[in-house]
Amino acid sequence: MFYQRFTFRLIFKLLFINILALLLVYLVLKTRLWFTIAGVSIILLVAVFSLYNYINQIRSDIKRFILAVKTRDHTLNFKNKSTKGSFPDLYSSFDDIIKTHKDIQLEQDAMFQLIRTILQQVPVGVIVVKETVNAHGQTEIAFFNEAAAALLNVPAYKYWHRLKQHLPLFTAEIESIHKGGKRFLELKIQDKMIQLSTEVIPLNLYGADYMIISFQNIKDEIEQKEIEAWNRLIGVISHEILNSITPISSLSDTVNSMVANKESLNKEDLDDLRPAIQTIKRRSEGLLDFVKDYRLIAELPTPELESHSIGGILQHIHVLMQPFAAVKNIRLIVGQTSSKITIQADLKLVEQALINLVTNSIHALEGVEHPLIEIDYRLEQNKLFIDVADNGKGIEQELLEKIFVPFFTTRKNGSGIGLTITRNIMKMHYGSLDVTSAPFERTIFSLVFNYV
Repeated sequence: MFYQRFTFRLIFKLLFINILALLLVYLVLKTRLWFTIAGVSIILLVAVFSLYNYINQIRSDIKRFILAVKTRDHTLNFKNKSTKGSFPDLYSSFDDIIKTHKDIQLEQDAMFQLIRTILQQVPVGVIVVKETVNAHGQTEIAFFNEAAAALLNVPAYKYWHRLKQHLPLFTAEIESIHKGGKRFLELKIQDKMIQLSTEVIPLNLYGADYMIISFQNIKDEIEQKEIEAWNRLIGVISHEILNSITPISSLSDTVNSMVANKESLNKEDLDDLRPAIQTIKRRSEGLLDFVKDYRLIAELPTPELESHSIGGILQHIHVLMQPFAAVKNIRLIVGQTSSKITIQADLKLVEQALINLVTNSIHALEGVEHPLIEIDYRLEQNKLFIDVADNGKGIEQELLEKIFVPFFTTRKNGSGIGLTITRNIMKMHYGSLDVTSAPFERTIFSLVFNYV
């Protein structure tokens, strides 16, 4: 083993030096052989110097190895010393470590190039900003893919201030959410409007702060969804208007035929006219209510966001809805009302959304044995869910997409706008409304908030 070889040589050199030192002392004290004393002194100095060089060489080799690892210098090798040196196994291990380090570095470089190539090819714009300023006080852009350059119609800048000069609106919106979040942006690029869905993710790597910006143009998708939404809305509105206009038109013709060419009306004619006119009035009021409901959806107020605790929100909804549930003999359970977790929300709008969901649950529980409504919250993957669950009739799978269409309802006297308003409220909070349903088992409507 290399320890044995090193130990043997070191002990031999130390013994030789000690013997020479003792001999020198003896010669100086007991004899006057000056030439011999001088010769022994020279040999002793040579031996000490040889020992120093021997130890210093090993120290130098270890230092070179450590420096090579630190600087990722993979050209260094100890092949000669692994066969002739005092530490053959050690030097062989040095070579193995350098080779392994080189292989790991090559693998990491290959993976980096693979990821870089993938990011260059994806249709999503990706910009990575190194937020730590450099020696010149500038913020560098570590990565700028081709899709980002094409979407923004700019070159792949190396510095953030260059991009800021070219697209001040875009960079200002990014800086407003630099701690993480999503934002919808409309930009005018060379007289063309683009609509970007943008997300910012902060990241810390090896003590440096990075900001990953991803965005994509969703203008075509939005236009397609808008067309589909308008078609559905026009269909519903047309259906409602026709349902009201058809009897009104028919009755109007009837009334017109009854009064045509008549100067006066007798009691019998009035008795015939009265129900027709009442029907016209009733259907006209129904059409007016329909228009009011439509305006209610379109004119939701802009939310005034403030910090509110989840416990406080749940406590408020419990106080509001408990009497209504008690009248219907429904058990209402509200959990975690002492929670101190806070969200940015408009309390009035969120309460309105929860009232809509609880009201729907109460109607869904009509005729159900042991009716139960549970309201609680949960945290999952930077999302906060406020769940309203019941064991009512639920929603059939084929109706899950239709329930959010304005004025669509499965209730006889329902307006069909409650869920639409609730979803719009959540959109205004940059959240969403989710639903899962197993009829007569468990139906859950969830208000989903971003929670960073």
